[in-house]
Amino acid sequence: MDFLARREHSEQELARKLAVRGYDTDTVAATLAALVTDNLLNNARFAEAFVHSRIQRGSGPQKIRAELRERGISDDLIDTCLDAHADSWRERAREVREKRFGHGQPGDFRERSRQMRFLQQRGFSAEQIRGVFRDGDPDEW
Repeated sequence: MDFLARREHSEQELARKLAVRGYDTDTVAATLAALVTDNLLNNARFAEAFVHSRIQRGSGPQKIRAELRERGISDDLIDTCLDAHADSWRERAREVREKRFGHGQPGDFRERSRQMRFLQQRGFSAEQIRGVFRDGDPDEW
């Protein structure tokens, strides 16, 4: 309960933490089942909270997807959580770029490439990154 009091956890994440603390597999499985039954442990709630926190940090959908997979979240649940924000990924990529590099567009190819790599490392797709650097109205993306 101490783990869940601090933040949401996925089932796999909590099982791993309990195993590291020396609890046997049967006790961990029984405890997790009871927590799921009481709705104190919920992968969907965890995934939503996780996506929200990573968006606030400036992460893109590809990086968030990989991190959720590491935590044992199913692909269907990941798709559902990420699709809820599908309309805002390009805008979020633009905000992350502007926070790091300022409002002006890069003057040369080398700087543009550097900024594109930065966004790629943050987990934004090539299409989202290209949209940030396109001239014109953001509504055309």
